[in-house]
Amino acid sequence: MANPLSEFLRSYLSVGIFVGLSFVLFGLLMVISWALRPNRPQAGKYINYESGVDPVGSTWSQSQVRYYIFALLFVIFDVEAVFIFPWATRLEAYGTFGLIEMFAFITILILGLVYAWRKGVLKWA
Repeated sequence: MANPLSEFLRSYLSVGIFVGLSFVLFGLLMVISWALRPNRPQAGKYINYESGVDPVGSTWSQSQVRYYIFALLFVIFDVEAVFIFPWATRLEAYGTFGLIEMFAFITILILGLVYAWRKGVLKWA
């Protein structure tokens, strides 16, 4: 009869071997790609280039925070839709308690939207 601890450790050993082989394969593929790639340095390769326009002036620019807040609000209400969809498909199974809980959830989100609206976050300009 085999020792149960050695079976347990043997399963971890097989996982460790696969992890080690994956690192070796990764390193081998990186070395092969480095050896086979063309290497033709040119000055034009090292300048910043975006949207077909050569950079003019300083590369540092300050972005307004409201764009990030707008994006976060979008993500919050997108997640709200993800939570509402399963609830809507199983409404009869949840009953009255599920209905009350969803109204509480939507009320909290509406309060957050009203707060953001009053703070002027939703003004795009």
